Formats: sequence, structure tokens, C-alpha cells
Amino acid sequence: MTRLIDELRKLPGVGTKSAQRLAFHILRASQQDAEGLASAILNLKAKLHLCSVCNNITDVDPCTFCSSPTRSQRTVCVLEEPTNIAAVERTRSYNGAYHVLHGTLSPLNGVGPEQLRIGNLMSRLSQVDEVILALSPTTEGESTANFLAGELHRAAPDVRVTRIATGVPAGSDIEYADEITVARALENRRDL
Repeated sequence: MTRLIDELRKLPGVGTKSAQRLAFHILRASQQDAEGLASAILNLKAKLHLCSVCNNITDVDPCTFCSSPTRSQRTVCVLEEPTNIAAVERTRSYNGAYHVLHGTLSPLNGVGPEQLRIGNLMSRLSQVDEVILALSPTTEGESTANFLAGELHRAAPDVRVTRIATGVPAGSDIEYADEITVARALENRRDL
């Protein structure tokens, strides 16, 4: 039981109490449910890997986004995590390729440029017209975007490097938006 709790605590957002609750839930579960969970974990590790082009999680290489004949490989949207792809895809307004960094720069947490998956992005630049930096508007996301923009401009001066706009979310009240959000919304305003 202690070993299972220790392993569960390694999961993001799972503390000791949550790990204990999960461990006792697994203990009370049927043999079939416990084996199903173990099998799903082992199957995931055996069959899923990172795309050699974009670093998305996939069971085929290259992934479906990189191998699709209907998607433009000339535009690359850079994201922090594979889960961010779903958010962009839900918009139904982007039909380019992706590149997943698997994190952001965070010197306090020991994450420097060498820990991010940047190399295969740089090797794609000769076939790219635009790189869209779609990173979160956090301190880490902003520093990563600024770092990448500099690296991209040095490596491929002809490639357009853009950043997604940020601002007041649809359906919200401007009164409750923080000053940074309102400032960015004003900076990124567009003509009507």
C-alpha cells in the first residue's frame, strides 16, 4: 500500500491525502477494474510516443497533423503542452501544423532551453513561412515566447514570427479583468 501511495503522489496535483484515497479506492475495486487500470497504463506506455516532427503524443509517426495532406505545413503553431492542441482545434479556424515544447522556461524550477523540445522546430524552419507562438500569458510563457522569437529571428530572418493576442475573454465583464489583461487587449486592438 505504501509503494502505491508513493507512486500515486508522483502524479501532478496528487498529494498524500489524495494518493491515499486513490490507493484505497483501487484496493476496494474489483480485480477486473484493477487489472483494467494497470493494463491501460502499460498499453499507454507501450503504444504512445512523441511525434518525431512536432512532439505531439501519437501512436503513429509522424502524427496525423504532420502527415495530413490537407494541413498547411508552412505555418507552425508552437504550444506548451500536447493538451493545448485540442484547444486550438476546437476553434476550427487553424489548419496548419503544430510544435509542442513540453513546457516553458522556468529557471527557478531548473527548466532552461535545453529541457524544451526546440531542436526539431529549428530544423523545420526552411519549409516554414510563419511560426505562431501560442504560449500562455504567464511570466514563464512570456519569457519563453521572447526567447524563442529571438532564436527564430536569428536562425531564419525571413520567417514571420507572431504571438497570439491576449485580452478580455468573450462573455466576461471588463470591470473584473486585471490591468495586464486590459492593457494587452488595448495593445492588440484591431480595426472594425
